[in-house]
Amino acid sequence: MGGPVGRSSTRGEGTRSRVRRADQPGQGEKPYDGDGPGGGHGPGHGPEGGEVGRRAAKGRRGGDGGRARGRSSRRAPKSGKRRVLRWSACVLSVLILGTGGAGYFYYEYLNSNIKKEDLTLGDKPMADHKANAAGQTPLNILLIGSDARDSKANQKLGGAKETFGAPPLADVQMLLHLSADRSNLSVISMPRDTMLKMPKCTAPDGEVFPASTGDVQTNQSLGRGGPGCTVATWYELTGIRIDHFMMIDFAGVVSMADAIGGVPVCVDANIHSLTSDGKGSGLKLEEGTTYVKGEQALQWLRTRYGFEDNTDLGRAKAQHQYMNSMVRELRKGTKLTDPAKLMNLAEAATSALTVDKGLDTVKKLYDLAEEFKKVPTKRITMSTMPNVYGTGTNKGRVYPKAGDAEQLFRMVREDVPLDGKPSKRKAAEPKDPSAPVGEIAVAVRNGTATDALGPASGRATDVSDQLKEAGFARTTIDPDNVTGAARTAILYPSADLEGDAQAVAKALGIPLSQVKKSTDVSGISLAVGADWREKGVYPVSKGEEKTPESAGALNGEKEACMEVNPAYTW
Repeated sequence: MGGPVGRSSTRGEGTRSRVRRADQPGQGEKPYDGDGPGGGHGPGHGPEGGEVGRRAAKGRRGGDGGRARGRSSRRAPKSGKRRVLRWSACVLSVLILGTGGAGYFYYEYLNSNIKKEDLTLGDKPMADHKANAAGQTPLNILLIGSDARDSKANQKLGGAKETFGAPPLADVQMLLHLSADRSNLSVISMPRDTMLKMPKCTAPDGEVFPASTGDVQTNQSLGRGGPGCTVATWYELTGIRIDHFMMIDFAGVVSMADAIGGVPVCVDANIHSLTSDGKGSGLKLEEGTTYVKGEQALQWLRTRYGFEDNTDLGRAKAQHQYMNSMVRELRKGTKLTDPAKLMNLAEAATSALTVDKGLDTVKKLYDLAEEFKKVPTKRITMSTMPNVYGTGTNKGRVYPKAGDAEQLFRMVREDVPLDGKPSKRKAAEPKDPSAPVGEIAVAVRNGTATDALGPASGRATDVSDQLKEAGFARTTIDPDNVTGAARTAILYPSADLEGDAQAVAKALGIPLSQVKKSTDVSGISLAVGADWREKGVYPVSKGEEKTPESAGALNGEKEACMEVNPAYTW
């Protein structure tokens, strides 16, 4: 375990040094039952989050004891698999950190631990990624936490007896976006109380769940056939292609937190998450920084009553703080040098996870982890979907905030970093150089329309004239396609036209990051976007989008303290 961390300069921390361990007296209470009747399965109620879970798979293999007894007699794996077997991570660190260690594990045994389900159960095929100028594509992974109480372990940890055996809820939903050039990572949390339309989902056993006619709470998607319906629901709302999902349940969180060995979290006052009528996670911490693990880590991740305004929004911030802190701890490397601890971590991770069939082996998980490992901590940005509260019968529920939510989703779709920093990695030179500009055919269209404004008059003609003045004699105008585009973009269909497309961008001063390969076009197509509604040169500064303030962005290197609600101090 890494050494204690000192108190940061965040609000409420004073000057004392108070770093505690989770095994001190009074710090290890078991989680209480949920937030109220129904354990979150009905409108207006919810167990204290069920925030980080994945229902335990049927037929879980006999517990940890049997595995521990068998370790001493294992033979070393074949050398050809040793690189693969270095994989060491947990459901969060694998994705966010991509940390690898040294150790030798039974490859097929670990593979057999991993549970697999379909990526999507929706009936709408997801659009392909558009490559950047260097031919690279991003990766989007959806983290799902299930509140299932379908095993003794989950029932003990989750409480809320009235929900035993009920359909699971996806009470944690976080989308991890790894940029195409692997320079940055963006995370978007969706509050579990978000109201939205559910798509049609067909469960693996053939049961069909029709598309909803009205708004439904987003966490109910998991009960409509499995995690594949949660993926389909995200795609329906955001239009963001999701490449993989990873899911975990209460027991999985506890086993992973124990295997990691502790993560430092901070509160700006003493906190006890417990109401007079028994609601709350039971989390009890003193002001300052404490290392939490096991059940106490689960309490932290599930706490709603006691953080900020006692809503799911505060809970999402606490989860972001935990994830950022875990990244910093694991990147110190101190937890990954002990072979025995490394083995525990690998076994806990593979046993805790349910993944899509594209991540069904240790090798695939390891390769994915290596991709995430390329991102520096300072380029990790946590955010929450911008939202507004409902009214009337939906009071306490949240809805995507018009404008801001779509802006955040669009930035992810277009691979724009949420931290506002441009990539410093230079795009690779195209394999096929540009043809003479006079021979390059370009179709220009007016995509300046927005939700509030129609197309700006004459913009396709204006830009076409600029290209002709620069020598692009074969420039034409597409008068029929006026579909709105938030940002100006140049699309090309194949590698042999990449150099030509970049030549167009350079002539107009358009960043090469906005030149992308696409199967939607048959030649070079220039869409004049809403960021270029007025005559003149391309306004690069205006084309740089910023993350909406309502997303509450948090940098991965920033040490933060959770604000404690005064009604829950002691």
